[in-house]
Amino acid sequence: MQTTPLLISQMLDFGTTIHADQEVVTCTEDGTRRMSYADVGRRSAQLAHALRGLGIEGDKRVATFMWNNAEHLIAYFAVPSMGAVLHALNIRLFPQQLIYITAHAGNEVVIVDNSLAAPFSQLLPHLKTLRQVIVNGPIDDQTREALAAPEHIEAVHDFYELIDGQPDTFDWPTDLDENSASSMCYTSGTTGNPKGVAYSHRSNYLHAMAVSMTLGVGQGDRLLTVVPLFHANAWGFPYLCFLAGASIIMPDRFLQAAPLTRLITSEKVTSGGGVPTIWNDLLRYLDEHRPDTSSVKRLMVGGSACPPSLMKEFHERHDIEIIHGWGMTETSPVGTLAIPPAEAEVGSDDYWRYRTAQGRLLPGFQARLIGPEGDEMPWDGEAVGELEVRGPWITASYYANGTEPQSELDEMAAKFDDGWLRTGDVGALTRDGFLILTDRSKDVIKSGGEWISSVDLENVIMGHPAVLEASVIGVPDEKWGERPLATVVVADGASVTAEELHEFLDGKVAKWQVPERWSFIDEVPKTSVGKFDKKVLRARYAEGNLDIEQLS
Repeated sequence: MQTTPLLISQMLDFGTTIHADQEVVTCTEDGTRRMSYADVGRRSAQLAHALRGLGIEGDKRVATFMWNNAEHLIAYFAVPSMGAVLHALNIRLFPQQLIYITAHAGNEVVIVDNSLAAPFSQLLPHLKTLRQVIVNGPIDDQTREALAAPEHIEAVHDFYELIDGQPDTFDWPTDLDENSASSMCYTSGTTGNPKGVAYSHRSNYLHAMAVSMTLGVGQGDRLLTVVPLFHANAWGFPYLCFLAGASIIMPDRFLQAAPLTRLITSEKVTSGGGVPTIWNDLLRYLDEHRPDTSSVKRLMVGGSACPPSLMKEFHERHDIEIIHGWGMTETSPVGTLAIPPAEAEVGSDDYWRYRTAQGRLLPGFQARLIGPEGDEMPWDGEAVGELEVRGPWITASYYANGTEPQSELDEMAAKFDDGWLRTGDVGALTRDGFLILTDRSKDVIKSGGEWISSVDLENVIMGHPAVLEASVIGVPDEKWGERPLATVVVADGASVTAEELHEFLDGKVAKWQVPERWSFIDEVPKTSVGKFDKKVLRARYAEGNLDIEQLS
C-alpha cells in the first residue's frame, strides 16, 4: 500500500477545498465576523510566507498568546503545515511558568491578541528567546512601545499588515516526516516544572479522525469551541472540523453564559466542547432565560469530572446531551468518550451508567489497570487499579532540550512503564471498554485501610440543588489516618447547612465515607486548565485558613 504521510497540510487542503464554504465565526463586542475555510487556507499561506520572511525555517517554534478566534485557527494550520512547530501558550499560567516554558521550548516568534498585548508586554523582558512579536488587532502607541522595548525584540508587527500582500498559495512541504513535531503543549505543572509534550503530524491526524467519528461530527455541523486552543489542541476540534466539514464557532474572550447563548441561538450551534464550569454557568442561564437551543444535539465536557446532576439537568430540561470525555495533555488529549451503546434505552439506569462513566476507549487507544501489587487487573467494572495507556496519539516521552537536571529526567522517565504511560488516574474498566475513574492516585483518601473516592463524594454533594461546586480532600485523622473534608460553594440565593448536606448523603454513599468535616468557601480554587486545585485547599487547611464545621 502507499505510504503517503499524514500531515497537517493535508487536513488544511482537504478542508479548504472539499469544505471550502464552511466557516469560522468569531465573536466580537459588536456581533460576529466570518471567514470561510477557503479564506483560512489563503490566509494560512500568507502567514507561512510572512513567517519565512521572519526567519522561521525547519522546526523552529512559533508561539501564540491568544483567545479562540480566526487568526489563532490560521496559525494552527500555517505553522505546522510549513514544517515549523506551533506552541500555544496557556494565557492562564503563572508568569514564572510562562517564562520557563517559553525558554524551554525555544520560541522565536509570538502572535499575541491585542486584548492581551498589554499584560504580555510585562512578561516580554523575561522571554529572552523571542525575536519577533505579531499583534492581532490594533494597539495603542504605549503598548507598542512596551512590546518593542526589550533589546532582544527585533520588531513588532500588525498581523494583517504583515501578511497582506503575501502570496495566497504556499507549496506546503510534502516530504515532512509524519512523526516529526507539529505542535507543543506543556502540562500545567502541578508538581515541579511544566513538562513539554510534542505532538506529531500523524498523532494529530489520527486523533482528529477518531474523535470526529466517535463524537458523530459531520458536514454542516457547527461546533462551539469553548475549550481554549491553548489547552491540548483544543481537544482536536480545529483539525476534526476541517476533516468532517463542520463550521467552527469561536467565542474569543467572551466566555460568559450570555454571549455563549447568543452564539448558540444565532449560529444554530449543533455541538461543542468546554469544561464543567462553563456548562454549569450556561445551564443556569438557560434555566432563567429559556432561549431556543433546539439546534444543539450534544456538548462535550472534559478537563475535570462532570457532576451527573449537571448532565441530567441538561438532558431533562433542555434535551441536550452532555458527553463525558477523558484525556490528558499527554494523550493529545482525548482517550475516551461516553457515548452509550444503541441498546441502552434513553433515560434508563443502564443509559446513565454509561453516560456518567468517563467513556469508552477510542479505536486505537489501549489501556490497562495496574493494581497496588503491580498486577494487571481484570476488566470487570469493579477491580480498581492505576490506568496506564498507549496508542498512536499518546506521547512516548516528554520534550527535553538538554538543560534538565538528572532528577527531572528521572521524574519524566518514571511516568512510563515498559512503553505504557502512567496516567496517575485510578479506576476500573468494564468488559465493553468503558472507563470508570474513581480518583487521581494522589487524591484518593485512605481512611482506615480503605479507599474513598474524592470525586465520587464531590459528584454526590454537587447533586444537592443548593450546591454550586464542591471539592473534597483528605485531611489527617488520629483514629482513621485520613478522613474527607468537603469544601462547598453555595449557589447564589440558596442556603444549606453542613447537617443538611450530611443528611443528603445518607443512602447515596456508604455511611463510613460521609464527611464529618465541612467548610463553606466562596470559590473552589482552580488550576490554569480549570481543574479543582486541591493542593491549594490542602495548603489552606494546613495553614488554618479554612473555617471547619465538625459534626459528631
